Amino acid sequence: MQSQSKFPSAKLFFLVIFSIAMAFMEAAIVVYLRQLYYPDGFSFPLKIIPLKIYLVETGREAATVIMLAVVGWFSAKSFLSRFAGFVMAFGIWDIFYYVFLKIILNWPAGMMDWDILFLIPLPWVGPVLAPVIVSAALIGGGVIVWVRQSKGQPIVPSAWHWVLEVLAGLIIICSFLTNAKFVMQQGVPVHFHWELFLPGIILGASVFVISLEEK
Repeated sequence: MQSQSKFPSAKLFFLVIFSIAMAFMEAAIVVYLRQLYYPDGFSFPLKIIPLKIYLVETGREAATVIMLAVVGWFSAKSFLSRFAGFVMAFGIWDIFYYVFLKIILNWPAGMMDWDILFLIPLPWVGPVLAPVIVSAALIGGGVIVWVRQSKGQPIVPSAWHWVLEVLAGLIIICSFLTNAKFVMQQGVPVHFHWELFLPGIILGASVFVISLEEK
């Protein structure tokens, strides 16, 4: 008989608080950058920034992911629960980043506004709705993993589950990178490859649901 443990509500509370605080810090930095390079409001084409600033920005982004991963690691004991903690923190951070930008800058005006999402290894570009969908899925999946763990019914994904989830993630990332070269040449993006993004989301969600049923 599998042992049950109480749902780690206290850990989830502090994980949420940390992630929201990280989101505000990220938003504050972007407010400063936009004031410097986009004083009339952010829009494409991208402004050319000094290489030194670009390198600092990529380093900051890497540091942010590392910090969220560390919080996820200390949020649980098993590898899968720790990974769930990381993806929940990432999703909460990403969504509240846009919440704070909306509060401070009244941006984005709508969920279909284009944004630079990430810079590593190339600029990730897409409408705000796309990363919000990913973040919502990450939060939901992470919570389910923690709930199942607390009920003594842990999810045990197979190697194939992991392979397919990684594939789904790569498909989603590719959808964000399809306009990278174009925007680096100071183009104005108009078409997001939903036909690539949505199959990635569906694949990832489907594999996760299937893993819930297997023992």
